[in-house]
Amino acid sequence: MTGARNIVGPQIRRLRMKRGLTQPMLAAKCNLLGWNLSREILAKIESQVRWVADCELLCLAKSLGVPVTSLLPVDREISAVVRAFFKESRH
Repeated sequence: MTGARNIVGPQIRRLRMKRGLTQPMLAAKCNLLGWNLSREILAKIESQVRWVADCELLCLAKSLGVPVTSLLPVDREISAVVRAFFKESRH
C-alpha cells in the first residue's frame, strides 16, 4: 500500500463490482447527487491514489446504496490498515 491516500478504495471497488456497476456508471450516479466525479478520478480513488473528503464518502455510499461504514475496512483489518497507512505516509 505504498503512498496510499485513502483506506476506502478497495471497498468502493468491491461494492461497485458486486452491484454490477462500471466506473462510468458509478460516476454518473455521483454526478446526479451533485458531485462532478469523472471515471478517472473514481479510478484514482479505487486505487488509493487520491484522498477522499468526508462529503465525497457520503456521496459514494449513497450512490452505492450502503451505509458509510460499509466503505471502511472490516473490523478485523482496521488496526493493520491504519498502521500501514500511517507508516507509509511518513516516507
